[in-house]
Amino acid sequence: MDYTSWESAFSREETLPGELSERITIYDVATAAGVSIATASKALNDTGRISAETRIRIREIAQELGFRPNSLARSLTSKRSFTVGLLTNDTYGRFTLPVMAGISEGLIDHGVSVFLCTMEDNPELAKVHLDAMLDKRVDGIIATGKRVDKQLPVDLSNLPVPIVYALTAGPDDAVTLVPDDWQGAREAVVHLIATGRKRIAHITGPASFRVVQERAAAFTETLKSAGLPVPEVKHGSWSELWGHQAIEQLWDAGGRPDGIFCGNDQIARGVVDALRERQVRVPVDVSIVGFDNWEIVAEQTRPPLTTIDMNLKELGRQAGQVLVRLVNGDQVEKGLWKLPCTLVVRGS
Repeated sequence: MDYTSWESAFSREETLPGELSERITIYDVATAAGVSIATASKALNDTGRISAETRIRIREIAQELGFRPNSLARSLTSKRSFTVGLLTNDTYGRFTLPVMAGISEGLIDHGVSVFLCTMEDNPELAKVHLDAMLDKRVDGIIATGKRVDKQLPVDLSNLPVPIVYALTAGPDDAVTLVPDDWQGAREAVVHLIATGRKRIAHITGPASFRVVQERAAAFTETLKSAGLPVPEVKHGSWSELWGHQAIEQLWDAGGRPDGIFCGNDQIARGVVDALRERQVRVPVDVSIVGFDNWEIVAEQTRPPLTTIDMNLKELGRQAGQVLVRLVNGDQVEKGLWKLPCTLVVRGS
């Protein structure tokens, strides 16, 4: 693209009623930098042969002036909308909101906006939202959900735009990003062992969930490798109530662990409350590790909950970056991408 067409893509937008100042243009940037419009275009569009020092200086000046692209004009030039769709059945937002924050962060430097649609588990509503995204000519779609082993209730095959999957099941020929649940669970158990715990229990969610299976497998293998006894995994609902009930079952049966790895932070909070009722001190008598790092739960637990962070914001950021590469026609390795989890040590 020559500099005149590039400038048409970054020209002044119409001024809204009441606005007193005009938009900063490439002419303003070039003047302030003491370079030609062509040189400014090369620096800001990352094209052409200019020195790295000059490119950096011009971009810094552009940032100081408050220069930003005219997305509408640029989309007309490039035939792109600079909008991506985010389609999810996680209407509560527990997983989608941090993923979306990461997507937005990953795309902001590309001038791309995110168009969010939630569909619950309603195929008809999902189809309506998908059609709306395509009508808006989104450049691509990120499909996300609340289970890595369940597909969204909508057919995303044979669409005219690239698709990236995050926290939901995707086809083998697509890019699907998920947390590494096995690695995260191992981190949790290794931490409990490192604090001197030798009788470690695992209280988790329904056995039908793939993440539950992976975390339980990591729990079992890590204990075996350490030469510690492996108790039966206790399965229940993803709730504080189940955590409370599980402690009641353990104490009634005489199986009193000194360390407990919980399948999520809600279960862990129920466990902590149930132990307090029995005058069991956390972490003096029993250490607790949760999973999710749901801060509204983990930080308000007393003591604050040590837990595993799935790094959902980073997962979203990478999903956005991958989608940009696909939109640009770059080669991207297809298949399942597992992103590492992180241990967050607090007081439990």
